[in-house]
Amino acid sequence: MTQSDLALGRRPLALLVDLDDTIVTDSTSAAANWKAAVDAAAAVVSFPAVTVLEAIHVERDWFWKDQERHRLGRADLVAARRAIVEAALGRAAIAAPVAETAAVAIVAAYCAQVEAVRSVLPGSIEALTAIRGMGVKLALVTNGSAETQRAKVERFALAPLFDAIVIEGEFGLGKPERAIYAHALSSVGVTAADAWMVGDNIEWDVAAPMRLGMRGIWISPGHQVGGGAYTPVADAIMPDLPALAALLAGLADGRKP
Repeated sequence: MTQSDLALGRRPLALLVDLDDTIVTDSTSAAANWKAAVDAAAAVVSFPAVTVLEAIHVERDWFWKDQERHRLGRADLVAARRAIVEAALGRAAIAAPVAETAAVAIVAAYCAQVEAVRSVLPGSIEALTAIRGMGVKLALVTNGSAETQRAKVERFALAPLFDAIVIEGEFGLGKPERAIYAHALSSVGVTAADAWMVGDNIEWDVAAPMRLGMRGIWISPGHQVGGGAYTPVADAIMPDLPALAALLAGLADGRKP
């Protein structure tokens, strides 16, 4: 367990929690998923798998770096993946009609692979259950389309763990917009000063909430204090939710005077 020099004091009255790569796996397995998808498609459609895979990594890095592309892409992941693959096939000089067939095959294989390997991160459900047991209100705050994110909530039976669920595609705005945090806080009936936000994205889940007066807890497996430019930004740095639950268990009850 790693935390900054800033004393966290009492336990918060509410915890705003990110979904992807905080509770369930998402981008951490993306490289392996793309490889599996390209290999599967190449076994059916003849194209140089290694060359195309390298091009996909270049194009997906470019695609997701831009804030506006990211916003539009996460609203329609299938379309975003298709755009990435088509650009990669062009970069790899794969000519039509092979490129058209390959694009369909790769995207379909990737979408299937993502869902096949998606899982709850170890100890996350138990940690959230323990935190609820401490009397801390929980709000799930996640970017993404309503259909995609609700499917994860239902698949892993997450709804009973939360007092409020705020999804970008349902609310109409996503992190790091101030309104989504304000809505989540209002939904659980607490002020920013009495809440923490926890997640793996240093801007959306740490820096932006801290600007609103919340404490920001960064989920960053393997990160060492002093080891990166973002270390001073977070109020605490945790490898996972079980570590956060252990931290909270050692703090005084925030409801007491």
